[in-house]
Amino acid sequence: MDVAVFASHATAVELCLIAPASKAKAPSGRRERRIALDGPEYGVWHGHVEGVKAGQEYGFRVHGPWDPASGLRHNPAKLLVDPYARAIVGELTYDPDVFGQVVPDQSAPPPADAEPAPDHAADSRDSINHVPHSVVVDDHFDGWKAPRPNIPWSETVIYEAHVRGLTKQLAGIPEKLRGTYAGLASDVVIEHLRSLGVTTVELLPVHFFTPEEPLVQRGLTNYWGYNTLGFFAPHHAYATTAAQAAGPGAVLAEFKGMVERLHAAGLEVILDVVYNHSNESGADGPHLSFKGLDNTVYYLHDGATPATYVDVTGCGNTLDFRRPRVVQLALDSLRYWVQEMGVDGFRFDLAVTLARGYDGFDPDHPFLVGLQTDPVLAGVKLIAEPWDLGPGGWQTGGFPTPMAEWNDRFRDAVRTFWLADPGQAAHGAAGRGISELATRLAGSADLFGHSDPPLMRGPMASINFVTAHDGFTMADLVTYDFKHNEANGEGNRDGSDNNLSWSHGIEGPIAPDSPGDEISHVRRRSIRNLMASLVLAAGTPMIAAGDEIARTQQGNNNAYCQDNELSWVNWDPAPWRDDLLATMKHLLALRRAHPAIHSARFFDGRPLRGDGRQDLSWWNADGSPLVDGQWRDPAVRTVQMLRSDPTNTSPGVLMVINGALDQVDVTLPDDRATAWELAWDSVWENPSESAEAEAEGELHGKPGDKVPMDPLSVRVYVSR
Repeated sequence: MDVAVFASHATAVELCLIAPASKAKAPSGRRERRIALDGPEYGVWHGHVEGVKAGQEYGFRVHGPWDPASGLRHNPAKLLVDPYARAIVGELTYDPDVFGQVVPDQSAPPPADAEPAPDHAADSRDSINHVPHSVVVDDHFDGWKAPRPNIPWSETVIYEAHVRGLTKQLAGIPEKLRGTYAGLASDVVIEHLRSLGVTTVELLPVHFFTPEEPLVQRGLTNYWGYNTLGFFAPHHAYATTAAQAAGPGAVLAEFKGMVERLHAAGLEVILDVVYNHSNESGADGPHLSFKGLDNTVYYLHDGATPATYVDVTGCGNTLDFRRPRVVQLALDSLRYWVQEMGVDGFRFDLAVTLARGYDGFDPDHPFLVGLQTDPVLAGVKLIAEPWDLGPGGWQTGGFPTPMAEWNDRFRDAVRTFWLADPGQAAHGAAGRGISELATRLAGSADLFGHSDPPLMRGPMASINFVTAHDGFTMADLVTYDFKHNEANGEGNRDGSDNNLSWSHGIEGPIAPDSPGDEISHVRRRSIRNLMASLVLAAGTPMIAAGDEIARTQQGNNNAYCQDNELSWVNWDPAPWRDDLLATMKHLLALRRAHPAIHSARFFDGRPLRGDGRQDLSWWNADGSPLVDGQWRDPAVRTVQMLRSDPTNTSPGVLMVINGALDQVDVTLPDDRATAWELAWDSVWENPSESAEAEAEGELHGKPGDKVPMDPLSVRVYVSR
């Protein structure tokens, strides 16, 4: 086995080959063979060891200065995980032994006459029995049988899901597969995803991660997984019990099998990746890998004395992407997951951190240049979460091609128009008109149109979302005015207070046939309005798993530590949930069927070839063109958006929006002589109600017809 590790400030590095516990003979519990590595050569220590086989557990011990004031934290008593480990086993226990510095032992009070340890003194206790271990795996792979789906951006619909939470309560699969990689790729899940109409599954973090100490102390865990230890190793706890028992090779095989089955079903796999920080927390956190290898290189410091971490992630530390080795680590990891694990793309958590240079965010940062030019990454989907917590941290629209970006402006505009504004209007306050919503529905060219040449990115660069893992679910948006995060144990102080939600007058769920039950149907219509805005807008829609069946977190908008029924998708059937599912399927089918909805280029309002119809036009409720003064008039809450296929070969699509609390009579526009067919109405509980509308003669109309629009509703017409 060849081994190499970067530790540029170390004076010596030892590879530690760890024997299974059953074969340990040393009374001290040290069950390892230590091998001194050669070096350093440009900061890299290396060696060759004969006889090492797959399944061998190992780690590193690094010698060097212990000088926290200068940022140096070498402590050979602490076993370190290989940053490039392909597999990691074992759990982290927050014993004092896992910290590089001396910390109080919370399990037993110190003797009365004990001398206090000096601040930041190195801890001499061995951590080997309390930390995860790296594992050697067999890299042999026979290749993929199913081809990559390679879904064009214009056809992409993303489904953000948690490996465990998606299937933990899904009765349609065997108990042993629930909450696992294999369960996610089961027939029942694949059938649900395909029938729904999504193309791409985006998984919350699956890199090996650990919970933070405060969560462990509260009896909770890091459910979401944004606390990475190994950027090359899949999280073993998401594998089946059988695979975990068979060893890391079986865990890798299960992950690859999941990707293979999803590919065979025509579904892409995107990973949510967390390269902005690690699980070692701040200076007082555990000593597990980077901190002991090369603390001043891997982590961003303020340059002062004593050395202090710069935290722009809110997690205690920030990986320093000004350093070539950090950039290399991230790119190497990405290539590994594409080439060896088969994934189709990545969503970068707090992506601004990954592009911070010496003067802040840099759109020409070497890491972003690497993403643009790397031949392995050229064909995969790359998505930025375009903000972090540091100065200048909001950068939506600022990333270069070929990256797409989460569009928080879309989220806020849709929530404001359909929920926050009507909630205020119910108490007599004015809303904010239609300008912001219209801009987002049309593809957010104000954010993503700036490029050289202009408009090159197209509307698909906008990842449109109304909900995500972080925040209220779609059902909770219409049920709660305030967050209810008491279960997190932080006094309800965590999570955002800016939810832009609306309970519709009664906080919390309403029991059937109880006083106030009439509000329930209005809430369901509001969900359908949110769904329509998400699916039918220009851009790339992202659906949060379970929203299609009204998943609730009981008002918790920060369920990062809730690995239980609160966060797991509830698949129990109910007629009204089945209706919502049918609605989402119908809307996604409309999107697929009409190029005018999923155009890959920005609309510019110019006439198309042939009949001269504009590719995008806006109309008043009375059927007249919208004029400049009306865009920001808070009294204007009804608008008609007419889009045409840029190729002028398929029908135009008219989206009629009534955001008022009153019924409005809308005159269908006369852009060019045409007939209109009603494809969907958000008043319908189920799309099957179109049959009733057909019987009553409501499905067909012509320009100039007046149609009554119910309060807070959407209609979609297709030209014939």
